[in-house]
Amino acid sequence: MQSLRNHFLLAMPHLEDPNFAGSLSYLCDHDDNGTMGVIVNRPLDLTLDALLEQLELDADECPTRDAPVYYGGPVHRDRGFILHRGDSQPWDSSLQVAHNVALTTSMDMLQAIAAGKGPANFLVCLGCCGWEAGQLETELKDNTWLTVEAQAGILFDLPAEQRLHGAAGILGVDLNLLSSQAGHS
Repeated sequence: MQSLRNHFLLAMPHLEDPNFAGSLSYLCDHDDNGTMGVIVNRPLDLTLDALLEQLELDADECPTRDAPVYYGGPVHRDRGFILHRGDSQPWDSSLQVAHNVALTTSMDMLQAIAAGKGPANFLVCLGCCGWEAGQLETELKDNTWLTVEAQAGILFDLPAEQRLHGAAGILGVDLNLLSSQAGHS
């Protein structure tokens, strides 16, 4: 099995599941035990400032307090997942996904972000996506998703509404031209 860690998962137009329709997910882990990722193109009606306030963290020094918080997926919706450009800072509970991207789930990073000392590029997601062993592979065979190796620039440099089409562009695909009908030969 080829690992899809550090890959984008693009929802095909015919995917109607409200959790994933029109979504772009970033896969953080993929092995024989299953797959875990976060949706990166669905901002919630919640700002970082409001989230930090709920956590009773002073955000007066936070230069990104107006940043959106994202719907990361339907699993663990009460937990925060911070996708960020990798750096040398040793955060608690971090997973180095690629040489330049990490996922952190610890409060120390949110405290650093609130104090204006966090990473320069990050996305705060509430919830994540998960697939049991073999489940994602079956969905790929059913033409539910497209996959492509991720690029950090799409995650951190493009606005949320452009990320899905940016990832499709890596493949040379225009999602607007794809049929919502799936076929097998």
